[in-house]
Amino acid sequence: MADDNAPQIYLLTPPDFTLETFPDTLARVLDAHAVACVRLALATRDEDRLLRAGDALRAVAHARDVALVIEDHLALAGRIGLDGVHLSDGTRSLRAARKALGVDAIVGAFCGTSRHDGLNAAEAGADYVAFGPAGATALGTGEQVPHELFEWWSEIIEVPVVAEGALTRDVVARLAPVVDFLAPGEEIWTAEDPAAALAQLLAPIG
Repeated sequence: MADDNAPQIYLLTPPDFTLETFPDTLARVLDAHAVACVRLALATRDEDRLLRAGDALRAVAHARDVALVIEDHLALAGRIGLDGVHLSDGTRSLRAARKALGVDAIVGAFCGTSRHDGLNAAEAGADYVAFGPAGATALGTGEQVPHELFEWWSEIIEVPVVAEGALTRDVVARLAPVVDFLAPGEEIWTAEDPAAALAQLLAPIG
């Protein structure tokens, strides 16, 4: 990116995808953009499908020196050689994940819109804390992370902060000065050309 202080990109996979085609789609996005980390965020609880997806995406990501973490399934992270785990339950599984995966693994925590949960995760040793949704949405409760939380975090807390959920160009422009990572996902995968969609989304910081 042109701005050395711009946030890095942390890419979320779709909650469902076709294993025959998605790894190639991901490869094209990673070849077009500097991405720091990919999160395997499949909604399925089918172990075989998760294993096959993890194997396929690990090959794509690691060939490009991009880290790959999996959402919640910490046992699978170690089993298939991923770089870590993203915990959607804040701090509840954090210490167990760290113990299971070791000090070198990436262990991140999603803390919704709660500063309190974010602080607890940071104190428990999370490598990053994610807040979301960062943009306006009618999904869930409709609650949005206050911009002031990102501002406060960037000024006070050293643990990197990730903004995810309902990202738009306006949200990206507003958050770029106060977050370490932007985490787009379904914002780009519904487009015919996800790499181009990501470029459009990131235009304010490109």
